[in-house]
Amino acid sequence: MLPLKPRGYVCYRTKSPIVIDGKMDDEEWSHAGWSDRFVDIEGPSRPQPRFKTRMKMLWDDKYLYVAAYLEEPHVWGTLTKKNSVIFYDNDFEVFIDPDGDHHNYYEFEINPLNTIWELTLGKPYRDGGPAKLGTNLKELQSAVHIDGTFNDPSDTDKGWSVEIAFPWKGLAAYRGKQNSPPKNGDQWRINFSRVEWVHDIIHGKYRKIGKPARAEDNWVWSPQGLINMHCPERWGYLQFSTDKPGTTHFRPDPTLPARDMLMGIYHLQKDFHGKNRRWAKTLHELGLDFYHHPSLSEPLKMKLTRKGYRATLKVKMPDGSERTLSSTQDSRIVVE
Repeated sequence: MLPLKPRGYVCYRTKSPIVIDGKMDDEEWSHAGWSDRFVDIEGPSRPQPRFKTRMKMLWDDKYLYVAAYLEEPHVWGTLTKKNSVIFYDNDFEVFIDPDGDHHNYYEFEINPLNTIWELTLGKPYRDGGPAKLGTNLKELQSAVHIDGTFNDPSDTDKGWSVEIAFPWKGLAAYRGKQNSPPKNGDQWRINFSRVEWVHDIIHGKYRKIGKPARAEDNWVWSPQGLINMHCPERWGYLQFSTDKPGTTHFRPDPTLPARDMLMGIYHLQKDFHGKNRRWAKTLHELGLDFYHHPSLSEPLKMKLTRKGYRATLKVKMPDGSERTLSSTQDSRIVVE
């Protein structure tokens, strides 16, 4: 199955700092476009989410600002301790991998009580992680506004909104070779998720219907194609702009076909290794006699290394230059 096309968002520079109160009533937010409506994590083949979720972003010299509105007829929550496992409540989540190498990325979660959880993944769980919990960014700000009442099953709410200010100084730990703060035209990999639990109302209180009776719903901005947010290669693109809001077109990543090809090799190698307890030496061993794309300047090359393997591709860029991409057995992609 071909991977789903990642979504893109142009993030404009704000002239004034955003007041983080959860309300999104700063005038500057009116210059930021809403994202596409969130979809099921598996993609358009699944039913449309019951409630609408959208986000928007801005940036300045100090922060990346993220805001979201989550339609919700019953706003409730239970977790009040910082760095709890927030997705045990209904929540909103942000995943950031500035350099798009799939390693050393940041995750943020928040519930309607403004309880947050921050963690770092050295590499995806599929490649051994590990997750470093409680990696809280200094100077991070967050706030929630309830459009209705909270923990009150007797009425119907409209939803809840969040505002988050991610400091560039903190995000610099994940940037690799990227700029932090960014420059005009820079692109980062990013995605957003909403976890939604079905509930009962018992004796006037909300009671979550959890696993195994009912799995949570996972609604995301850029669909993953499977129920797993920790596939960074399937996240969307955040493009920074200093132009007048509404005038910049999103620029598709010319290396995306090569990235998809390298991840295809990764999955084939992982299956091969599981069956044979060794890495394939050639494409033929992986069942491929030819592996090419018009964006490439030469066919894929693959060789074994001390730890596993390395696959390499050369991409023809729009300006006529070439860029080399390589990947290894732990799904890391390096661009040179």
